[in-house]
Amino acid sequence: MAKKLISNGMMVLGVFLCLVLSSFQAHATTKGLNQIVTPDIQPTGVLSTSLQLQNSAIGNSQQFQYELGLSRNFEVAVFQGLKPGQTVLNWELGLVQSKSFLLSTGMLGMQNGSKPQPFLEAGYYVDKAFCIAGLQHQDSGNQGVLGLGYQYSPSALITMDYITGQENYLTAGVTFTLTKNLSFNPAVYISNSSPHKSYAYGVLSWNSKLW
Repeated sequence: MAKKLISNGMMVLGVFLCLVLSSFQAHATTKGLNQIVTPDIQPTGVLSTSLQLQNSAIGNSQQFQYELGLSRNFEVAVFQGLKPGQTVLNWELGLVQSKSFLLSTGMLGMQNGSKPQPFLEAGYYVDKAFCIAGLQHQDSGNQGVLGLGYQYSPSALITMDYITGQENYLTAGVTFTLTKNLSFNPAVYISNSSPHKSYAYGVLSWNSKLW
């Protein structure tokens, strides 16, 4: 009984925070939420191909993403930028992958001329809601990360995520499941630095089973 009450309480808290933060309308990492990594691993043999368009102030304005699960606990992702042309490699290792608790680590931003960004994240998943928290190392030091999501309907997932640091952002968006394999994620980025500025972001993704 106590466990059920705790689970329901976590879900309510996640929903409340998602709705409040997504009303502030006034992201490169392994594809997960709008901006941060999620600790779950891409299913083995499933390739996610995405087209990402965003304001150039927050990153490469046009890029393709390829995310592939190589095993139950390991995935790789390649970001191929078009404007400007650049290739970025990320990888993620699932340390714990239980039904409700996940823990993962990995490396982001592996490209010529840039220092990779190691991260450690934990996630707690209950029914239709989840909460993610962890640390990501950047040039400015270790930054805290937070992500929340709520499955509003079978075809709509409301999300928000946040990275500390003046150079980073708070984001809010919705992932729409259009078909079994096709999804669309529009979002808004709001800068941490003052004056706060907002930027548009969108990702169209297609999943295909390779093996």
